[in-house]
Amino acid sequence: MEILHNIYDSDLFSYLFLPLLIFFARISDVTIGTLRIVMVSKGQKLVAPLLGFFEVFIWLVTMSKVMQNVDNWWNYVAYAAGFGAGNYIGLRLEEKLAMGIVQIQIITRKTAEDLIAKLRASGFGVTSHDAQGGTEKVSIIYTIVKRTDLPQVIEWIKIYNPNAFYSIEDVKFVNKGVFPQVKPSRWRKGK
Repeated sequence: MEILHNIYDSDLFSYLFLPLLIFFARISDVTIGTLRIVMVSKGQKLVAPLLGFFEVFIWLVTMSKVMQNVDNWWNYVAYAAGFGAGNYIGLRLEEKLAMGIVQIQIITRKTAEDLIAKLRASGFGVTSHDAQGGTEKVSIIYTIVKRTDLPQVIEWIKIYNPNAFYSIEDVKFVNKGVFPQVKPSRWRKGK
C-alpha cells in the first residue's frame, strides 16, 4: 500500500500520468457528449440519458482531479487538449456511425432524367419538378436516404449531373417512404 502511496505522491505521477489520465478522460466525456447530442437530435429517448450519465460522471471525476491539483498547469493543458481531441473524435465517430436519415435537394440545369432513373432503379423514392432558377429553368429533385447510403447517392449526383447544386439536411422523422432493399455494398459504381 505504501508503494502505491509513493507512486501517487511522485512527480512522475503528478506531471505525466495524471495529465495523461485527465486528457483521456476528457476525450471520453466529450466524445460521449457529442454522441449524446446526436441522440437527442434524433429523438433517442433511452440512449441519450444513459450517455448523459456517463458523460457527467467522467466529467465530475476529471474535474475533481484538476481541482485537487490546482497548482499543476499541465492538468489544465491536458484538460483543454482532451476537450479539443474529444470534439474531433466524437464528430468522426458520429460520421462513421452514419445514423439516421437525410433529405437531399438537388437543383440542376442539365436534364435530370438519368439521375432520377438511377435513384428510382436503386429503390429510392424521388420527387421532382421543373422550376425557374435565377436566370433559367432548372430541375429540382428531392429524395430521403439513410445516411449510410449518402456517399453512394452523392457519387451518382457527381456522375450524372456533376455541376448540380445539392443540399443535405438531417431529418428527425419520416412517415412512410421508399427506401432501397439492396445494401449499398452491392451497388456498382455509376451503374
